[in-house]
Parts: sequence; structure tokens; C-alpha cells
Amino acid sequence: MGKGGSRAYVGSFTAAGGRGVLTAAVEPDSGALTVLSATDAVPDPSYLALSPTGETLYAVSETNNGALAAFHVTADGLRPAGAPVPVGGDGPTHLAGYAGHLLSANYGSGSVSAVPVRPDGGLGALASVLLHEGSGPHPQRQQGPHAHQVLADPSGRWAVSVDLGTDSVRVCTLDPVNDLKLHHETALRPGSGPRHLAFHPRGHRAYVLNELAPTVTVCRWNAAEGVLQAGPEIPVLTSVPDGDAYPSEIVVAPDGRFAWTATRGEDVISVLALDAAGDRFAVTATVPCGGRWPRDLALDPTGRYLYAANERSGDVTWFTIDADTGIPARAGAIEAPAASCVILD
Repeated sequence: MGKGGSRAYVGSFTAAGGRGVLTAAVEPDSGALTVLSATDAVPDPSYLALSPTGETLYAVSETNNGALAAFHVTADGLRPAGAPVPVGGDGPTHLAGYAGHLLSANYGSGSVSAVPVRPDGGLGALASVLLHEGSGPHPQRQQGPHAHQVLADPSGRWAVSVDLGTDSVRVCTLDPVNDLKLHHETALRPGSGPRHLAFHPRGHRAYVLNELAPTVTVCRWNAAEGVLQAGPEIPVLTSVPDGDAYPSEIVVAPDGRFAWTATRGEDVISVLALDAAGDRFAVTATVPCGGRWPRDLALDPTGRYLYAANERSGDVTWFTIDADTGIPARAGAIEAPAASCVILD
């Protein structure tokens, strides 16, 4: 938990009128958000992550010459912890902590970067860049690699990156001199356009959300060997969409019974009921996201509340989740222009 009680943080595109990073208080009994402050110290902080202690917030700067930024979390808001650090790549869209470093997925240049984290939570100089290779069949979106997400696996041994441009998921490590090294690559269906993945709480399955087809690919994850094995690809919508349908995010309940996906264009949240093994799911409901173009989803740590960052309507909506059905019910919203990400401590 961050200083001063439970908090939520909202990233946004300042180039589209966003206020930078919003800090909001979270009402524990209702999940309601109240905006406390904002900082535009970094341009286009489109994705955020907290340190394990909650004392430092990290942000990408999704610009042509991308960077990572660190903020100290204080009772009065966010205070920059040094200057932004260039990542040696274009358009970073995601970041995560791994092995004493902050990793970024650089969509524009199709690479993953590693920046060391100092003991005080600040960032050192760029340590390594791992360039992805390959392409896909989509003529506009897959002419080359486009790393969209990077995260540590639940064991903490591996870093996993999802590449929309190459239809694949890569597993990598940091070697003794802190160079990123490719360990294994898993090919998914050509043209699926994988965007993000989420692990089952037991750590044995990973659910890859595909942006160019509104589907999830269920994968087996072997943490001992660092190998991802692709399984069935299952639709996340209950009918064929009439127009644009671009899934953006997937989150999994702490007990592994449900997962939720957001789909832009359709502007819905889908409820996925997982089987006991986590091998398959059924879409049991779709509900409006409460705005337009839901770019991100987040669960509170208890799994009782779900939050959607709606980019084009400029708001963050929150929902209470029915414990038996997993169906979200809209409970409120805050204004957040050009919202792109929401996280909770």
C-alpha cells in the first residue's frame, strides 16, 4: 500500500489532452475513486507500475524517443525521482519489474529494454536492449516486430514479452552482466496479433489476449523450463462484431474462477468463466464498459472491484463484481481525459 492509504493511479496521453498521471483515493467499502492530484512531469505516461513496496511509481513515456520515469509516492502526491531514462527504443507501451531492473516493451521499435533500479527506487542508465525479429500477415500492423507487453512470470525467474507484430511470445532472462537474452519463443496463430497476457494465480497457465482477432489463446506455462505451450484459441465475444473489435486487456480473479477482457470498438467487458483446471473458459456475459475505447482493466487486490480506463470518453469507470457470477455492475466514474492505464496499490 502506498503512503497515505489505498491509492489508484491513472496514466494518460498528454498529447491528447490527458493530465499525465492522476492519483486517486480508493474508498475501501465501495471501490469508489476520488481524484487527489495530477502531474504532467512526463509526456504521455501511458502505462504505470508500482514497486513492490508501493513507495515508487514507474511510468513509460510513450514517445518516439521513449523513456522510463520514477516517482516517489508521498502523502501529498507524486514527486519525480530523477530525470527520465531513455530506453533506446520507440513508443514504450508497457513496463514491469524483473530481477532488480525495470523492463519496458517498446512497441515502435519492437524491442525490450532493461534499466536497473537503484536502492532508493530511482533508475540507473540503460543496461540492455533485446531486439525482436519477425513479421506477420497483417499488411499495416505486422510489417515488423511490435513488443506490446513485458512482465515477470509468477516464479520471478523469467521475463515474458508479447509481440503483436510477430504473433509470438518470447521468454528471456538477464545474464550475469545484465544483458537480456532470448530463452524461448512461442509462435501463435499468424495474424492473431497478441497484445497482453495474464497468468492464472496458480502459475501453470497463461491467457494471451489477441488484438487483431477478439480471442484468447490458452497456454500451458512451465516455469521450471521457461517454456510456453500454445493451446486452444477461444473467442471473447458472444457474437461476430459488426465493426471494430480490438481487445486491449485481460485480468484474472485472485481465486482463478473468472477472467475479464476489455474490447475497444465494441466497448464491452467480457466475463470468462474458467474451468477448474484453467484450461478452458466460457463467455458468460458481456457488459458495457461505461465509456468508449476501454484501453485497460484493473482489479483491486480483493477481486471485488473492477476498473476500466476508457481512452476516448476520458474516464475511469468502476464496477462491483458479483461473487457468484463474476458479472460486473457499474458503480461510478471519474473524469480522466485520454485515460490509458489504471493500477491500484
